Formats: sequence, C-alpha cells, structure tokens
Amino acid sequence: MNLRHIHLLLTLHVCFSNAATSESYEETLQLTPLPDGKVSARFAFKTLASTNIEENQDSDDRPQHYKLFPLALGQLLRAQSISELHLSLNAGKWDYDKWGYPIDQSVASGAELWVWMSESSSNGTSVDQRWKDLSNGLAGLFCASLGALDETRTTKPQWAFGPEGDLLSSRSYHLRHAFLPSESVCTENLTPFLKLLPCKGKSGLSSLLNPHPLFGSNWHGIGVHVRPLAHESMELTMTFGAVLDPVRLSRGKRDWNFDDIFGRPIGRACPVASRSLIKVVLPAHAAYQIAPEPTTVDKDGATYDLTMLSFPLTIGMSWPQEERFQHSIASPSNPLSARRIITGGSQSRGDILFHFINNQNVSQDVVCVETAPWFVNYFLNTRRVVVNGIDREDIILETAYTLPRNHQPSLLETVLRLPAHSVTEMSMSFLKSFIAYTQHPPDAERGWDLPAAAISFTLTDSHPQEPARRLYTRNLLIDLPTPDFSMPYNVIIMSSTVIALFFGSVFNLLTRRFVWVKTRATDIVRD
Repeated sequence: MNLRHIHLLLTLHVCFSNAATSESYEETLQLTPLPDGKVSARFAFKTLASTNIEENQDSDDRPQHYKLFPLALGQLLRAQSISELHLSLNAGKWDYDKWGYPIDQSVASGAELWVWMSESSSNGTSVDQRWKDLSNGLAGLFCASLGALDETRTTKPQWAFGPEGDLLSSRSYHLRHAFLPSESVCTENLTPFLKLLPCKGKSGLSSLLNPHPLFGSNWHGIGVHVRPLAHESMELTMTFGAVLDPVRLSRGKRDWNFDDIFGRPIGRACPVASRSLIKVVLPAHAAYQIAPEPTTVDKDGATYDLTMLSFPLTIGMSWPQEERFQHSIASPSNPLSARRIITGGSQSRGDILFHFINNQNVSQDVVCVETAPWFVNYFLNTRRVVVNGIDREDIILETAYTLPRNHQPSLLETVLRLPAHSVTEMSMSFLKSFIAYTQHPPDAERGWDLPAAAISFTLTDSHPQEPARRLYTRNLLIDLPTPDFSMPYNVIIMSSTVIALFFGSVFNLLTRRFVWVKTRATDIVRD
C-alpha cells in the first residue's frame, strides 16, 4: 500500500466521520483589566456535537464516534448515564468586592462536582453507585482526588443547582452535589486537561496555558461543563481562569502583554477551530494604548480574530500617562454580597454567622446552601435573623435541613427574602462531635475544612432564560477536640529507651567474659 492509498483511506474515514457526527470547536480568551491593577484571563474551549448525550443510554451496543469531542469523557458520561456535569478545581480566593462577579460561577476553593443523572441506566446500577463510579473515573481522568467524594461529602440540594441544559421531560433525573475543599490545582491537573483539547496545547489559545505564570496567580481554576441542548446535541465547555498581577511582575505598573503574564506568544492558530477570538475589555475612564490593532472594536471591547492575524502574536496594553499604578480604595458595588464567619473559641461548641448585603432598590430572594461534615450539628432553634439591627424572622420563606446520619454530611437550605438596601445577619449555634483518634487526618492540629456556602439568586433585570447566579463564601476551618498525639510518641520513645538499656546491659553480661589479667611488675608505673 503506497502513500496515495493511505491518503485515500484517511479521506474516506474523515468523510464518513463527518457524515456520522457533525462537530464544531471554537475557543475564546477574554482579558479584563480589574480596578486593583490585576488582569482576569478566562479561556473557554467549546465543543458542540450533534450526538445527544442521552441518546441510547439504555443500550451499550451503539458505538461512539467522535471527531473533536474527547472520547474518554464521552465514554464515562455514557457508561454512568450522566445527562449534565459540572466540575471545577480552584485554588485561591476570588474577591467579589474587588473583581465583581466572575463569568464562571463556580470559583470556590477546592473541588466541586455536581451532576444530573438519569434514574435508569444501561447496566442497571443504582444512582449512588453510578455517582461513585463517576467520581472515581473523573479522578483518574484529571489526576485529582475526586475519589474522596463519597457518601460522607455528597448531598442532594432541593432548590439550588438547577439544570442548565435541556433535559428530557420524559425522563426522571437525580441531582448529586459534593465539595472537596482541601483539593488543590497543579500541573498534574492541567496536563490531562490539555490532552482533552483538540490542539493539545500545541497551537491556538491553549498554547498560552503555561503552568509557571498561571499557577503563580492570585486565583486560578479549571472547569469542565457538559450539558444537553435541544435538537439532539450536547455542548462541552472546558474553561481555565486566572487572575494575574502585572503590577507585581512589573514592580509598580499595570502594563501587560502576553510575554509578561503568560510567558509566551501564540505561535499559530488551532487548525480545527471554526472560531478563535481574543476579547479585551477596554477601560472606560483611563487613557490606554493597545497593540496590535484589534480586528474590531465595539462597546464590549476589542476583538482579535486569529484567522486574520499574523504570527507569532502577542497582545499588550499600557497606560502611558501612569508612571506608577495607584490602587483606588473604592471598590465596585455588587448587587448582592455575602460572607460567613465562625465565632467562639470552644472545641465543643461554636456559632456560625452569615452576613448578606443587598444594594438593590428591590428585595432579593436568595437560597443559602450550607454543607457541613457529619461531625458538625446545627441547632435550628438557635437561629436568629437580624435586618438592619431588628429581628426579622419573617424573611425566612423556606427551610430544609438534612441531619448528619451514618457519617453523611448535613445540608441546610434556607430561602431568604432580603429587603432593599439592607444588611442581614443570620446566626446559629452548632455542636462539634467527638471523633475517634483513627478518624483524624495526619495534620489534625490544622483543623477540618468547612466547604464554602453557595448563595443562589436571580437578579430582577436578568434574562428569563438565564440560569440563577451563584456566589460562594470562603472556606473555613473548624477546630475539633483533638487528642494529644504526642503522648504515644513519648511512650514509644521512653519504652524503646528502657528496652534498649535493659537489653544492652543483659546482653553485655551474658556475652562478655570476665577474666584475670596478669601484669608484670615493670608494667606498673609508679610516681
């Protein structure tokens, strides 16, 4: 078989693949200068396949043919009958007060996984078993500790985390949600992430994903989102976000370019991308310069089309009138902000406080989702709600509380109606359980991680089809009653010392021979 025959076979294979499954791939990079001098970079790699994610889930006989959609992920979703999946791995703390609301809402530190899965499956396994198999499969696919998302961390929220795709009305679905706040993000997660992309990080926007500058940013995260769409199609969106600090890199100025914040330019465009765009949000009240000349400029900012530019490509923005960047103390006012703290220094009891600020002219309904490990028990009878210094229990519309049983986490969902221009505080007490010394982690003195609370809400001016927004509080540490782990080591050291001295003395007496040594008179030295 010569090269001509091989080329013909490859052409026929591509033609049949295109006929079987129509897929498209596009990539977008959005760069947003922030008020504190930092730059938010958000990569989005979107793959659209004509094959429905729920097509023939009741049968494993139908083969799967993908051209651009990652086969490893598609096989896992089909094997576990997953209809919609959302996975995020984040490190750092997203500052809502300085950076505003992010495009990707799942920005809590650690790992978060929530899925909608069909009640029936081809292999006849239960929903809980398929959830376990899915977390283990994703752990191997992304080289993360997602296998720890077992029944001790899994919850079933009722009013938050609604489906973002077009689920079939003829099927029954179940929601599973889990947090792993101690999980971090590193190069081991970025490498398999790049392997799932069509260009593998060799060309296009994915070539800018350089681990060294990205993992040194103030916040960075990986996201994988799969959802079904109408007309029997599915959408995969793989995202990578980072908040970079050019002021720290340039020692005082907020000027940036690709060589500074990413460490490299774009060498060439991704050949399989139908659209490859770079969007730069332009400042509204500052004199700036951007180079090279954008392809288009509109009210949303400057847009670069990689299909119309020359390579290597590096984009930069500078503020020529600024000799040194002066950070403004004033921060953007978000419509809604929330934070959470723990008070009390006791190792057996404590109080948790939620702080909500509604800056809108109308009231705002929010759903507060609080997930706690099984050793934290909330007392709802101690819950108190204060609005602008006045007790207001009437703003609580709904409450759902799942008790922590059989080492399963507790789930507290509260629906609140926050008045306009109000400061609301909700507090309650909780009890810390005693756990066995074998259940403590190796770094027991550090404390236990309490996952971030999710605040779900829908703004009054949002689009009717827009999904509910979510903002997350920061992770917290709980100090549990911890035994003195140093005592066993002291006992071991002392026992080992006594045994060594006893054994050495006895062994010395049993093996040494005591004999008389005769000496000559000349060997005695006299003074």
